[in-house]
Amino acid sequence: MSASLRKQLALAATLATGAWLVAPAALAQTPAPAAAAPVAPAASAAGAEKTISALDAPLFYQLLIGEMELRGGEASAAYEIVLDAARRSRDGALFRRAVDIALQGRALEQALAATQAWRSAIPDSLDALRLQVQILAVAGRLADLNEPVGRLLSLTPATERAAVIAALPRFLERNSDAKAVATLLTDVLKPYAENPETRVAARVSIARAWLAAKDPDIALALARDAQKLDPDAPGPALLALELMAERPVAEDIVKQHLARPKAVAPLRLAYVRVLTGTQRYAEAARELEIATRQQPDEAGPFLTLGVLQMELRQPAEAEAALLRYLALAQAATPAAAPTAGAAAGAAGVPAGVPPLATDDDEPDSSDASRPERGLFQAWLSLAQLAEQRGDYKAAEAWLAKVDDPARALDVQGRRAVILARQGQVAQAREMIRRVPERSTEDARSKFMAEAGVLREVKQWKEAFNVLAAANQRFPDDPDLLYEQAMMAEKTSRLDEMEKLLRRVIAIRPDNPHAHNALGYSLADRGLRLTEARDLIARALELSPGDPFITDSLGWVEFKLGRTEPALKLLRQAYSARPDPEIGAHLGEVLWSMGQKEEARKIWREARARDGANEVLRETLARLRAEP
Repeated sequence: MSASLRKQLALAATLATGAWLVAPAALAQTPAPAAAAPVAPAASAAGAEKTISALDAPLFYQLLIGEMELRGGEASAAYEIVLDAARRSRDGALFRRAVDIALQGRALEQALAATQAWRSAIPDSLDALRLQVQILAVAGRLADLNEPVGRLLSLTPATERAAVIAALPRFLERNSDAKAVATLLTDVLKPYAENPETRVAARVSIARAWLAAKDPDIALALARDAQKLDPDAPGPALLALELMAERPVAEDIVKQHLARPKAVAPLRLAYVRVLTGTQRYAEAARELEIATRQQPDEAGPFLTLGVLQMELRQPAEAEAALLRYLALAQAATPAAAPTAGAAAGAAGVPAGVPPLATDDDEPDSSDASRPERGLFQAWLSLAQLAEQRGDYKAAEAWLAKVDDPARALDVQGRRAVILARQGQVAQAREMIRRVPERSTEDARSKFMAEAGVLREVKQWKEAFNVLAAANQRFPDDPDLLYEQAMMAEKTSRLDEMEKLLRRVIAIRPDNPHAHNALGYSLADRGLRLTEARDLIARALELSPGDPFITDSLGWVEFKLGRTEPALKLLRQAYSARPDPEIGAHLGEVLWSMGQKEEARKIWREARARDGANEVLRETLARLRAEP
């Protein structure tokens, strides 16, 4: 900045007698960059910083010069000017502004120097400590974090300390040395692990850090210990949900918490999300039934329950749940419908509890910005239920309610299935083809929809041809190749099926469904059983807990003559997903072991869900068994 400009600014500062009363407030309210987001909620009155209430002309002049230097691209000079003003005035807002200037220029050392000067001027400043901890973590200077973290915790009011402790691992995990973070927190939080007010939060915090450091055994032991100290605390159960992927026994912690009278609804819904993610639909539905009894006026869980019950082939129960959802969702206004976050906060659940559903699965009414999304899903589901029982008029009435261009293919797809079921297959296919294409993805989806209509009426060869045409237009699309392989299997083109599935595996080696489909197809025909077992085992590695893959593994074990492990696997699969095909396999193993009454019981359940299931009907006919 030139000397002449500085003189003009000084004169302007002297003459502008009113402006200097406003400027300090603006400075105090300048937002911090993202890197400086606070670790914990805003400090209480005990730790709050004063703001500038008055400035003398020289100090205002100094600040104005600093801001002009910043606007002129001289961040370093601006930083020095503002920091000097902060030291002279001992004002927290000006120290914060100096830190902001340094961070905007990515000058972490200058930012740290400003926080240290801030702490020297105002020793009890929580804001200074928070920023210092954050900047040290971003800079990777873990060795320097012990003192400021300890000081931050000691100065935090007792009522807020557990929340700060809980937030530390999430904030520090951005550091690449996860083990060093876990060691740091273990040391810093040691005194708080003995305090009755913070011992659960401290254990969960330390456990979360060790989980991030790839040591789930330490995390599991700490979670168990924390739950023993306070069985009603949601923190250990939330951590256990994360641990379940690596340590399935952690689920016991979740179940024990949910069995408590004080178990909070959002945590149960988070558990449902984990269960549905591993296709444990029967268990997920049971948890949702509890949730809907506990909160009969909450719409979202009824929608997910209805969709799950459709998957479990419980049409009457599904329809009742979906109609209940509609009654609640349509009665509520978007403003009155609480978000998932608000519900969690009201229940005292820490941030981080996932919502019941997202855009990628069943939507729920917690999305206040798009309340119609859940309605569309419910109407489509009710249309499908009506169609399945042959009530095509009711199905069309539900479909007519869905007025959303983004759902046009879904709606027309269901209408096409209704036509095809009534013998109007050509008209059904034409209906799909007339749906406008807004993108190449729409074109791809139309191929899938047309093949789906043909599959519904068992026109396997035509479906194969549609998918073959799709693969000409969209070569090496793993989903289209997989679907074509399934139609090749239906038309007994086994060599073609294997070729297509191996192509999928080559394109996407982590595709569990291709491994499973090829392995199961070989096992079901008694071919290359060792290779079949290896393929299915690989699929289960890629998708742990998947009940259909577990069923395949049980079936190949049975084909190999290993009855006991086959029975264990099939029981596990059927418990998670009581699908008629899994029931057919489980019943056959039981029948071969002489446990015919239990086999008949399983088959009766399977037939009640879907008496037309081909695998079930073939099994009963081959064994000459009558449930």
